[in-house]
Amino acid sequence: MKAFELVMIMSLALSACSAQDDASTFGVVVPLDQLASDDVRERGRAVFLKNCAICHGSEADGNGVRREGLSRRPPNFGNKDWRENAEPGQLYAVVSEGKRGTSMPAWPTLDDEERWAVVAYVLRVSGEGP
Repeated sequence: MKAFELVMIMSLALSACSAQDDASTFGVVVPLDQLASDDVRERGRAVFLKNCAICHGSEADGNGVRREGLSRRPPNFGNKDWRENAEPGQLYAVVSEGKRGTSMPAWPTLDDEERWAVVAYVLRVSGEGP
C-alpha cells in the first residue's frame, strides 16, 4: 500500500471517529427524544439517587458519602466544564462498562432505559441538557 493510500484511509477513519451526529456517538445510537424528555430525566434522577448518589452525591455534585474512599473524586455534574466534554454515548458507555483507572463500576443491573435515563439526568444537572 502506498503512503498516500494509507494517509487517506487513516484520515477517513479518524474523521469517522470524530464525526458526531445526532444519531450516534461513541458507536452508540443516542435516543435524543428520550434525553430531552422531562419524564425520562425524572426516572433518571430516581435511578441516580438509588444507585449513584452514594459516590456522586444526592445533588450530583461529587460529594457522596463514599467519595473519600475512592481513587478519584467523582465529577461534579453541575460543572459547565464537565458538561462541555460530556457526550451522551460516552456517558452511556461509562454507566454500562465502568471507567478504567477509576472507582466507577459497570452497572449491568440497569437496563438500557435506566442507563439512558441516568444519562439524561446527569446531562440536565448542568442546566443544559443534550
